[in-house]
Amino acid sequence: MPRIDDAALHEAALAHLARFSATEAGLRRVLVNRIRRWAREAGQAGRDAEEIAAEAARATEAASRIARRLVEAGAVDDAAFAASRARRLRGSGRSGRATLAHLLQKGIAPPLAAAALEGEEVPDEMHACLVACRRRRIGPFAATSPDPDTRRKWLATLARAGFGGEVARRALAMSRDEAVERLE
Repeated sequence: MPRIDDAALHEAALAHLARFSATEAGLRRVLVNRIRRWAREAGQAGRDAEEIAAEAARATEAASRIARRLVEAGAVDDAAFAASRARRLRGSGRSGRATLAHLLQKGIAPPLAAAALEGEEVPDEMHACLVACRRRRIGPFAATSPDPDTRRKWLATLARAGFGGEVARRALAMSRDEAVERLE
């Protein structure tokens, strides 16, 4: 079984970045998963457990250095990732809360994630709420006028999606024409 060296990790990082955009934390996670697979295979091949653990620890440190170097080289840009992902998620009807949680889960620093949500190209909360309404065919995009129970269900649906009560109520109160105009 071959050793896992810095060159192999660097190649793995470049191969991942060629296919996916990633944050620094995400890239480190990918490399650490690769190291874990290598360690499992090395153990199954009969290598000494202490030797595997030492090499895996060295490789994990190398993975952090490689990710840091790729950030410094500009191949990994957390701010650009956050802005792009925020634009895509908000444009597809995700609330600000859901988008922020997603960015934090991807390893974006909280101030950077919050700044990405404030970008001028990122749709606002009302736009995202109307997109969610259109996708779910509720509110202004429903086929019929709702009864009070249905309206409460729609509010609950939007609340579970992370939209505030005021935004949800305003979106549900819009006429179809007004909502379509707002989305254009």
